[in-house]
Amino acid sequence: MSRVARPADRPSPAFRECDGAPWPADDELDLDAEWAALDDSGGASWWGDDEPHPSISATSTWGFRPSDAVSALDARLGHLECVTADRRRATAAEYRLILTILDEAAADPTPWVGPDPTVDRAWLDPRGRAARAVQRDRVDLAERAAVAEIAVRLHLSEQTVRTRAGHARTLADGCPRIWAAFGEGCLSEKLAIDAARTASTLPAGDRDALSRFDEEALVPALTLTPAKFAVAARAIRERVHTESLEERHRRAAQDRGVWMSAELDGMASIHALLPADRARAVMSRLDRAARHVHAAEDEERTLAQLRADAFADLVTMSEPESPAFRNAPPATVVVTVPALTLLGRGDEPATLEGYGPIDLETARRLAGSATSWVRLLTHPVSGAPLVLDRTTYRVPVALRRWLGVTSPTCVFPGCGRAARDCDIDHRTAWAGGGTTDGDNLDPKCRHHHRLRHESRWDITRSPGGEPAWTSPLGGTYGSDPPPF
Repeated sequence: MSRVARPADRPSPAFRECDGAPWPADDELDLDAEWAALDDSGGASWWGDDEPHPSISATSTWGFRPSDAVSALDARLGHLECVTADRRRATAAEYRLILTILDEAAADPTPWVGPDPTVDRAWLDPRGRAARAVQRDRVDLAERAAVAEIAVRLHLSEQTVRTRAGHARTLADGCPRIWAAFGEGCLSEKLAIDAARTASTLPAGDRDALSRFDEEALVPALTLTPAKFAVAARAIRERVHTESLEERHRRAAQDRGVWMSAELDGMASIHALLPADRARAVMSRLDRAARHVHAAEDEERTLAQLRADAFADLVTMSEPESPAFRNAPPATVVVTVPALTLLGRGDEPATLEGYGPIDLETARRLAGSATSWVRLLTHPVSGAPLVLDRTTYRVPVALRRWLGVTSPTCVFPGCGRAARDCDIDHRTAWAGGGTTDGDNLDPKCRHHHRLRHESRWDITRSPGGEPAWTSPLGGTYGSDPPPF
């Protein structure tokens, strides 16, 4: 495609006056122009319902080559990327405009609540308030009025408007890098919200902690899926937070509770806010009980149904529907402690499997009640596993445990399925001479395991040993790094 000449009178301000959004970059305008030119030339026609779809078969009756099909599919995916970026920029502009409107309402309440009566020297407040108190009330009322206006125009709840304004404020003031990436269309709304929520829990006024979070969280935000970013963001927050995790844990534990939410069709949800180690132990016990019963030949319930039934049985203290529940194996909690912390020379938090960082007091309590140990030493800087104690060595169990440490989730990019629930796949097939050892095995969920063997998706190893996935269209994508 030929380049379209840029207009000489391109606006120079960094932000548009009409809505406060940044002007598109030159590359973005060039790309839009190229797509328009391609569409005008007929080179980007998308097949309609009454048109035959080009086959990627080499024996196509109308002479369509496989390379043409791949190029057309790649072009369509490129168009999708452009549309997605436009939507993200529009969403960021919505957040920015909400914040701007509320800030303007606070700066000048008059359009929302009328003239300021305190400017009249003869004014006396009928409620006996001082002038400053009245002015503070005017600002608050103006913001409330603006929120209500936005809500009714956009058919949103007022709480949603306030929440979006709060997220925008957190990012704009405390995380300018993430805020800029959101405005440029590089981040989804979900990722931006997760970043704002996590950053807002840092100590108020701690500019250094916010700046460090903004810097460290930017790359994960640009490369990870929302679910994995949320875990990585929590780990980054622990590193930059100036208050001890023990103190925060003691304060947060005071908010523990259980509540119920009504659902449709005579159902209800029960939610519990618990210390992480106890919540993880509860889920582990329920999962083990469910899997124990699920193995029975005559069992027809799903694992999700079995977990729910086990929960109800255990809480209500009623007789379990199946005697196997009473014989289910005990819960297992896996805690990783950095080597220097274990030796008393560091204060890095421990990590609870399936959750993230936990305070050392909880880790010590769990260690004190442990019936057996598997020692895992980690590098004090990178956190990479250094040594796995194999004193309890049995090949299948120890090898799977090691893979769960080196690759805690499915190695397909963006997949969060835990390694313990994945198939263990040979990188080099056993039939082709591959060995069953840690250097030749990867955890893959059943879905991505099938993709690797039954589609044109494939996985290879780079010279540095990192997995690289190749898509059917030739794209190469690395696996996600461990979240902590």
